Amino acid sequence: MTSARPLVLAITTGEPAGVGPELTVQALAGLLGPDAGGTGVADAAFAGVVFHVLGDADLLAERAQAVGLADAWSNMLAGPRVRVVPHATAAPVVAGRLDAANGRYVLALLDDAIDGAMAGHYDAIVTAPLQKSTINDCGVPFTGHTEYLAQRTRTPKVVMMLAGGGLRVALATTHLPLAQVPAAIERGDLYETLAIVDTGLRRDFGIAKPHILVTGLNPHAGEAGYLGREEIDVITPALRDAQAAGIHATGPYPADTLFQPRHLADADCVLAMYHDQGLPVLKYASFGAGVNITLGLPIVRTSVDHGTALDLAGTGRAESGSLVEALRTAAEMAAHRAKHPLKNRTQPRGAPDAAPSANTRAGHARTRSPRT
Repeated sequence: MTSARPLVLAITTGEPAGVGPELTVQALAGLLGPDAGGTGVADAAFAGVVFHVLGDADLLAERAQAVGLADAWSNMLAGPRVRVVPHATAAPVVAGRLDAANGRYVLALLDDAIDGAMAGHYDAIVTAPLQKSTINDCGVPFTGHTEYLAQRTRTPKVVMMLAGGGLRVALATTHLPLAQVPAAIERGDLYETLAIVDTGLRRDFGIAKPHILVTGLNPHAGEAGYLGREEIDVITPALRDAQAAGIHATGPYPADTLFQPRHLADADCVLAMYHDQGLPVLKYASFGAGVNITLGLPIVRTSVDHGTALDLAGTGRAESGSLVEALRTAAEMAAHRAKHPLKNRTQPRGAPDAAPSANTRAGHARTRSPRT
């Protein structure tokens, strides 16, 4: 991105049978003022931002009609701020009814957005929800947006972080069976996760000295080893590695008492050890307005905090708040990244003591309680 042109955000409209197409129309109509064809009060956060909508043009017009925004959609397309980048679906779309024939269409949207962002044509991509089963059913192994983005950008490691309700929660592990989580938490990998989060908060959020709170894995953060040794053998050594590298990360803290205002007041992010340890609190605080962020990529990517909502598709009852916040966060991240000296860094430097990626039996420090 250069100062010669405005920010350009690419929106992939996701699963065509889901709510993605109509939420895109609703979100843009709400955040653009009448001068740009919208129906809302112009949001200053998007001043001058241009939106490229990747999807089937006929489907978008059909969903705009279904949610009562046909005129607004036409007006937005006639203006300078919204452009459809057309991709035709392979099969006719019925709202709420999945069709594996359209699985490759969904991937084509994502590929186009990634390629455009990597080439510098887009400053960020914002992804509406897709249906993993549809892509797998069309013969393409697919585990999710995050993993696909890492593969397509040749990024060895990324970190999932969700934001909303005044919280940021990153995850040390993501979509794993709970029984596999302890073995997946390794000293070297945990250090790399902390380094990616630290760089992301500095570069993409403009936080000069981020403070990351790290949860334990076990109840009471292991109770000094009596309820599990991962805090002693893995998490604390990884924290020492991070601190030696200048990363302000503290812990491990008991997760059940960490998410309180007095503990979070001077923190910029919580790193949770697994999916259902960190995300229930955030989604309770912000569901419908949360944002899914992928840290560590060479491009900016955000998404919504919900799925395809097939039962709501085409009804006009789906709420676009999460997509609006994903767009807002993407614009803010892109603006920060463009002027930050770390803008070209994607992966962390090595740990000071070359922390091993396998679990090591180093250190016998007691786990800590949150600051009071």
